[in-house]
Parts: sequence; structure tokens; C-alpha cells
Amino acid sequence: MTWISTAESFGTRQILAVESVFKAHPHGCLMILSRTLDSAQGHMILKPLLDRGFKVQAVTPDLPFLLKNTPAEAWFNDIKSGEKDPGGIPLAQNLSNLMRLAALYKYGGVYLDTDFIVLKSFKGLKNTIGAQSINSAKNWTRLNNAVLVFDMNHPLLYKFIEEFALTFDGNKWGHNGPYMVSRVVHRVEGRPGYNFTILPPVAFYPVDWIKIVRLFKVPSQQADPKWFEVKLQELNEKSYGLHLWNKQSSKLMVEEGSAMGKLLSEHCVLCNQIYSS
Repeated sequence: MTWISTAESFGTRQILAVESVFKAHPHGCLMILSRTLDSAQGHMILKPLLDRGFKVQAVTPDLPFLLKNTPAEAWFNDIKSGEKDPGGIPLAQNLSNLMRLAALYKYGGVYLDTDFIVLKSFKGLKNTIGAQSINSAKNWTRLNNAVLVFDMNHPLLYKFIEEFALTFDGNKWGHNGPYMVSRVVHRVEGRPGYNFTILPPVAFYPVDWIKIVRLFKVPSQQADPKWFEVKLQELNEKSYGLHLWNKQSSKLMVEEGSAMGKLLSEHCVLCNQIYSS
């Protein structure tokens, strides 16, 4: 995980996302790349989980070290020197896109956004990225980088980092994230040497950003209950997790009796303040 905001803004919903990791992987190890959480205040936020024996640690990312000997090393030096325009989108947002790639490339493992609720163990997943959308022929139309599962030094990660540096645009939302991984995979899919799996949307993105609001509300008496039951069954049977699309859902309250309330209650370990998240 990465966290680029203040420690104060790492709230209940982010804690519940972290808890879901340990509900599915009680012996797992979670590192959060974050300067603000790597602090006394951050330690107090994570302390209830640490006290229960869960292995979670916030670490200030060393970007020059992470990017050394990668295709983005020169890009980062140009950003620091002012030779490269960072654009209008906050640079931290784009650095988060890059940090996840560099950390996975150098160490391997699983990357998760902080607005992703894990629903079942990732054991068995290897060199995997998820489709956000598919067409009528069931072919992917867009991938997303909110969940990445890759071995160390995987060539696809190298290509992602290379594409980030070569085509960086700090003014287009998503250009250096979901659109970037989609561009690269479109070019290399099926080529020898790139062994990876693309999972369908139901794996990581089972509810799109338009419909996510429905999970936070109690279902109405007309059409919603059926959708509610079908969606919960699908999530339990087919999904590894649920992306919450924080940009759309961050201000939504979890209503008692909602699908989100049920999911969070079943996939937490401390389970505090679910309905105030």
C-alpha cells in the first residue's frame, strides 16, 4: 500500500481495508509506503493491529533508492531538477503510481490500494493484473493498477516503469495509472517472455464506480433487494476483493443493513466504527 495524505486522514475506512488484508491473511506482512504514517502519530494509528500481533509497518519511501537502475531514474532526476514539468495533478498522486511499480519490481509481492477490501486469500495468484471493464465479447477494454500481484523483476513491471517515464503527462488523470498499464498490456499481451494473467472485473472490480453507491445504502423494497442478494453471492463466490472507488465513495456513510456494512463486518479483525466509516 501507499499513503500520500496526512496521518490524520488515514481514517476508519482505510483501517478497515488494512484489517481485511489480515482477515484473509492472518500471518501476512503489510508494508505501507508513507512518510506521514512513518511517525509517532502513524504508529498510534496502527498500534491496535500491532497489539493483536499483526505484522504491519509504515515506512518512508526512499525514492532515489527505489528508482535506481530503473527506467524512471532519469525521469525522477529531471522532476527534482525542474527540467520535467510535473503538471497540474498533484505530483504525489503520480509518484504513488510509480512507487507501487518500483517496489514490486525490486521486491515482488502484492500491491493494494487503501480503498480495497480483501474478501478472500490471494494465495495462488501469481503475476496478475485485473480488468476494470470488458466488452460484449468478454475481452478486456481497460485494466486497473489498484491491485497488482507480481514476482520480483517481472518484465511487465519493467515495461510499466519504462512507459511511465517515457509518456508521463502530469495533466491527464489516469494517464500514468490505469491508462498506462492498459497501453502496455495491449502491446505486449501474448508476446513470449511476458507470463501474466488478466483476471475479469469480478475478481477485483466487481462493482463499477457508478454503482458503488448502492452498496453503501439499505436496499429499497422494489428492485434493489434482488440486486443486493445476487451481488453479495457473486462477491462471496467469485471476488478476491472489492475496490471502493474512493473518489466516488469517500463521503458516503455506511448504512446499517447495507451490503457494505455486511461485507465490512465479515472481513474485519477489530471491527470498530464500521457504520461511522
